[in-house]
This record gives sequence, C-alpha cells and structure tokens, in this order.
Amino acid sequence: MGEDRDDIGSRGKSVALEQRNTGVDGRRFSPSVARNAGPIGDVFAAHMPLEGRVLEIASGTGEHGALMVERFPGLAWIYSDIDDMSRASQAAWVQHAGADRRLSGPLEIDASQPGWGEIETAPPLEAIFCTNMVHIAPFAAAEGLIAGAGRRLAPGGKLFLYGPFAREGEIAPSNARFSEDLKRRDPSWGVRDLDRDILPLAAAAGLSLETVVDMPANNLSVIFRKD
Repeated sequence: MGEDRDDIGSRGKSVALEQRNTGVDGRRFSPSVARNAGPIGDVFAAHMPLEGRVLEIASGTGEHGALMVERFPGLAWIYSDIDDMSRASQAAWVQHAGADRRLSGPLEIDASQPGWGEIETAPPLEAIFCTNMVHIAPFAAAEGLIAGAGRRLAPGGKLFLYGPFAREGEIAPSNARFSEDLKRRDPSWGVRDLDRDILPLAAAAGLSLETVVDMPANNLSVIFRKD
C-alpha cells in the first residue's frame, strides 16, 4: 500500500486535508474515515432509512459507502464525485464488491450545478449522504447540495450532513482555527454556520431539520427530512 503525499485532484485542488493510502487494487484509504465511520454509522442507524437507494455526494475514497452497505444490507449505495482521483477509488471499491451490487457508480456530479446528470431522471431517492464537503468547497456547493436534495429526495427522504459547523454565530475555538486555515488555502472555503447559512437553504428546498447530533472533535451530524 502506497502513501499519497500530494493529494491533488483533477481540478488542481487538494481533495483531502490528510495523507491517504492507495492499495494495489486502486482502493484508497482515509485515516479520518477510519476514525469516524463507526460513530457516523451509529447516527445513520438511529435516524436514516436502512433500506433503499442512497446517493453519496463527494464520496471521496469510497470507504463510507462500502462500510455502510456491509453494516446495512438493505441499502443500495450510489457513489458520486467531481474529482477523477476520487472516482477512480470509488470504482475500485465497486469492483472489489464483485457480485454484490449494493455499491454502484461512481457518477460525475458537481453539487454546485443546477443539474446532476443521469440521477435527475432516476426514481426519487430514499437518502442523500454527504460528509466533510460543505466546508472544503465554495458555498455554491452547499447551495447546490441542499437544492438537489430538495429535487431528488422522495417525500420523507432524508439528507445526512456531517462535518464542523458554527451555531448562531458561535464556533468552537478548534473549528474557528480550522476555518481560518481553510480560508488561507482557498478564500471560498470555511466552516459554515448551520443556523444562519444552511437552514435557510433547507427551508427554501422543502427540507425540515430533524435532528442534530454532537460528534467527536466538535463535528455535527445533521439530518434533514424532505417535507
């Protein structure tokens, strides 16, 4: 297994804020997923549909999807990403799954765009899942993600967001430092305020906030429901 020291994706931007490893079969492995997949899966188990089709936006290495379908056999998980490097890893996870077709994709989806390609004509989705993207992307990606969830979720379907957020202008010191570091990398990045930035988008898209779960390292799991 090789270590990727220069994790620059197809659009000239870093696709991760960590060093990742690549296996001989092309599957990539993230230290942060190794740390947080269990707690995220526990929240998923408590609050999300455990049967049906889940579209993951910005699937990264693809590990979350592989772990989720192993834990929840009723899910059919669809990978997507804007980045070629990430989609290659996701494709390797699909190949590794072999005859188990609960993993599919990856689709090339730019969340910031008003149309998401072939998924727009597919049946409505039971869930959309997105971890650690909203702060490491221009705000247009958050706008497009929420609007897309409003379009593509079935009534009662759910959107799962995970990552660092401020709340009503208050931000944990570690998240404030992280946000400043992100902005130094790219002025369009940064930790968003859940109440001031994200909830108005959700309301406009027909999504209701269902629950917010405190997670390790000052992260949140945020669940929205399609009205």
